Amino acid sequence: MVTKAIRRQKIKFRVRKKIAGTAQRPRLSVFRSNGDIYAQLIDDDGARTLVSASSRDKDIAAQKGTKSEQSKLVGAAIARKAVELGLKDVIFDRGGYLYHGRVKALADGAREGGLHF
Repeated sequence: MVTKAIRRQKIKFRVRKKIAGTAQRPRLSVFRSNGDIYAQLIDDDGARTLVSASSRDKDIAAQKGTKSEQSKLVGAAIARKAVELGLKDVIFDRGGYLYHGRVKALADGAREGGLHF
């Protein structure tokens, strides 16, 4: 019996075989828990996280709204931090999640913030 977690893990491995982030074009990785959403820009060549944002950050958590609205704010926050570092192009890694709902809201917020993927 394949659980939802195992299915997601298989999708995640299949996607990660094909994509990798560099210092010039990092990977925008998304993790979604039941209550929160997290995003990181990762340089896989250097094996380090460049910037991160989550719905648990004080400025985002203070704003009331649905989880999708908070996801859009997380996308805008990660885009703002990336632009400050001089990064415009990223590779989007949905982390095995389907591209709809909160994951799509985060991607839309990041695009509106100035990231290209």
